[in-house]
Amino acid sequence: MESNSETWTAVDAYAFPHSHPASRPNTKALEDALAASSAAGLPEIAVSAAQGKFLALHCRATGVTHALEVGTLGGYSAIWLASENPQLRLTTVEFNAHHVEVARRNIAAAGLADRVEVIHGAGIDVLPRLRDEVKAGARPPFGFVFIDADKENNWNYVKLAKEMVRPNSVICVDNVVRQGKLADPNNTDPRIVATRNLVESAGKEPGLDSVVLQTVGSKGYDGWWWAVVN
Repeated sequence: MESNSETWTAVDAYAFPHSHPASRPNTKALEDALAASSAAGLPEIAVSAAQGKFLALHCRATGVTHALEVGTLGGYSAIWLASENPQLRLTTVEFNAHHVEVARRNIAAAGLADRVEVIHGAGIDVLPRLRDEVKAGARPPFGFVFIDADKENNWNYVKLAKEMVRPNSVICVDNVVRQGKLADPNNTDPRIVATRNLVESAGKEPGLDSVVLQTVGSKGYDGWWWAVVN
């Protein structure tokens, strides 16, 4: 496994600078956000650079103008989404007050504070309010949702997100494979149990067409759950 991990990291280290040269306008803001988050003591669990750009490219390819993120951390993925898509406005929700403070500083330093709204609160409390605002016409429906928060609420977040997106929008949940533990029925870790519930429940949910995609790279072996809302 260690040799595989070294290979995955080496591929990211080789390929990413070619696909996203350091001369790109958002490179410094992204690097500064990671450095500031580390200096502030935030855990180093943000998406990889390649994953962040992939999410941003998806939003560009599908013309997303309003996106929702659950789990801001230090704002790294938020900066990816907004900086690569000048037409996009992002609402991102974060429970930890310290993370909110760091994220807002990072997003402001990137020049994106006017297009990225950081809401402090538990996702399970904030999302129902956002849903009600969308249904009332006070907030536009979202075209993309990225969920990377407390895993025990993954399915709750997806059900709420499903009620506030446009038809054919994508909902993505991060960290669902967890080094293959997803497939171990004897694993009783609440995060794994909750993620199995997400995968199994989504397969029975009308209006969702989903897939689990395993990923490797500088962040190791994990995966994403992707679904199109019909």
